[in-house]
Amino acid sequence: MSDALLEIQSCCQAFPKADGEDLLVLNDINLMMKDGEIVGLLGRSGSGKSTLLRLIAGLAQPISGKVMYRGHEVTGPAPGIAMVFQTFALFPWLTVLENVQLGLEALGLPEAEIRQRALAGIDLIGLDGYESAYPRELSGGMRQRVGFARALVVHPNILLMDEPFSALDVLTAETLRTDFLDLWIEGKLPIKGVLLVTHNIEEAVLMCDRILVFSRNPGHIIEEIKVDLPQPRSRLEPAFRDLVERIYVAMTARSVEPPPRVSSDRFVGMGIEMVLPRVSANAMSGLIEAVAGAPYDGKADLPVIASALRMEDDALFPVAEALQLLRFAEIEGGDIQLTETGKQFAEAGVDDRKKLFQRQLLAYVPLAAHIHRVLQERAHHHAPRRRFLDELEDHMAADAAQHTLRAVVGWARFAEAFAYSDRSETFSLDNPS
Repeated sequence: MSDALLEIQSCCQAFPKADGEDLLVLNDINLMMKDGEIVGLLGRSGSGKSTLLRLIAGLAQPISGKVMYRGHEVTGPAPGIAMVFQTFALFPWLTVLENVQLGLEALGLPEAEIRQRALAGIDLIGLDGYESAYPRELSGGMRQRVGFARALVVHPNILLMDEPFSALDVLTAETLRTDFLDLWIEGKLPIKGVLLVTHNIEEAVLMCDRILVFSRNPGHIIEEIKVDLPQPRSRLEPAFRDLVERIYVAMTARSVEPPPRVSSDRFVGMGIEMVLPRVSANAMSGLIEAVAGAPYDGKADLPVIASALRMEDDALFPVAEALQLLRFAEIEGGDIQLTETGKQFAEAGVDDRKKLFQRQLLAYVPLAAHIHRVLQERAHHHAPRRRFLDELEDHMAADAAQHTLRAVVGWARFAEAFAYSDRSETFSLDNPS
């Protein structure tokens, strides 16, 4: 479209796997942004949101499709597109002023203009007086303000924000978020559009005009939600809560799906390809107990219990996903409800909990059943870690394979299904030494 500030046309992206094949991480992404919009990309970790930002910034190229900025295809770093990172990305040996000036120096501007624009940017984001300070002297919130200033002084048309508030404490994030919105609403920011990557549902509803909800494996857009609420927005307004609930329903309906059942002697289909959520058995036990207790009595609204437990969405969803995977709970319509097995677990003592967990683990987690079967079949009941890691890397990225194996080790230890020695990097059916 001719009036689009940014347009993404059927973009796909993939990364090579250990077996030489490609792992598809983004599939058929279509997005359009006009002047004056804040568009949110909302989804679980691993849904490809940050990868998409890299494509838009010109730091990587899609395997198919196009990224169009003001009618021109992005084939490399594009002037007019700047990014704010989650981890500040400041040079510790440079002062605040020197960090902010870096982007301007790359543009080859006159020295006087570089200094004037850098000082104006520092003043705009509320750090006047800290020009000579080094990053180590600043709080996390102040360092992120420097990151904002560095991106803004180049006067970009599009500002890409990759979870810019997630590394900050709750109060600091709220202050910085509010200050940014105030500057945006008052027209004081030299930008025409913002693309915000986040996994925080309330943050997306607070800031964005439109929200694109992503699902995983591979990353794709499952729903677009328009936020027709005037600024400033209040979390307590019924319309705000209704939007939050709608997004919870969308994310849980499509992102948490039960795997195929596994028998004790073989796993069915492609279950070993499943990337396991990185949560502990203790976290699962805690959520089961919370849902089982008052006032929920076995069924809870996800946004309500997230607020009560003070859990971020990206912390709650993996635990809920693991409980559904193990058939301790069902997730539907934005609610979590304990199954009969989940209720039994909540009421059981320590030993019975372990037995229940082991039964569910070996029945419904293909990787756990596979490792257990291999150990049983070997005369000495031992197997090296590398044997299973190599298998996983045939199906998923190396870091996902590492995380998945760590997850199954933690669950198996809780269930006493099998042991793992980190010292010898060996699985066994014996008690760990």
